[in-house]
Amino acid sequence: MSLSSSNFPTICIILVGCHLSGLNGESPFTTIASKAELYSLPALTFGYADLEPFFDEATLHAHYDGHHETYRKKMNSALSEWRESDPLDSFSTEPILEILKNLNKVPENFRNAIKNSGGGFVNHALYWACMSPNPTREIRQPTGALLQDIENEFGSFVKFSLKFTDRAVSLFGSGYVWLSRNPSSGALIITTTVNQDSPISDGLHPILVIDVWEHSYYLKHQFRRHVYVADWWKVVDWENVEELDKWWREVGSYARDEL
Repeated sequence: MSLSSSNFPTICIILVGCHLSGLNGESPFTTIASKAELYSLPALTFGYADLEPFFDEATLHAHYDGHHETYRKKMNSALSEWRESDPLDSFSTEPILEILKNLNKVPENFRNAIKNSGGGFVNHALYWACMSPNPTREIRQPTGALLQDIENEFGSFVKFSLKFTDRAVSLFGSGYVWLSRNPSSGALIITTTVNQDSPISDGLHPILVIDVWEHSYYLKHQFRRHVYVADWWKVVDWENVEELDKWWREVGSYARDEL
């Protein structure tokens, strides 16, 4: 697996041991549970060309360096303006994860900007975290407790994947399809969100996500979203999904203050 130096914008993440561990022992998505004066772009754990032949290098560059980076900059700008407008509002310095959970606490004049740009930043961080290269083009499926939960909820993994695929192919316009846990019941649920809305704002814990905005696939797959969705399944890494599922259960222990 190649890791281009251009994949290290601020945070240096390498594959050591488990799929998503970085130099500091954390996973890329943990940045969303951190307090930060200015958020950095979480580094990819794979090179731009490493998802070939399913995702092309040009799309990865445009999606990550263009779209994700733009959401990061706009989110940082909105957070800075909010903090400057009311230095006594301590909620503005909470992790972006906590802010998205409680959008009603965001002042109305900043709420849409935080929902859209903060959602875009977080949604993409989770999207990248669910994937890894598949050079052998093997069929990858969940195992253990996660597989059992999927079978209990949807009847079988095949039925789950067909339902998820149908939601992804049929979603009108731009948005995402998610597999999330209800933290109260532990049940798994498939949901869709439009634009950059996040299931986090609905109190859910997302563990798998596909981005179906056209910028995710148009350079390679053009208008054939169904082909993109089929290719996406081939780069889903279920060990990463399981790690994200575990992280949600322990998310309190990941919060750190970087202000």
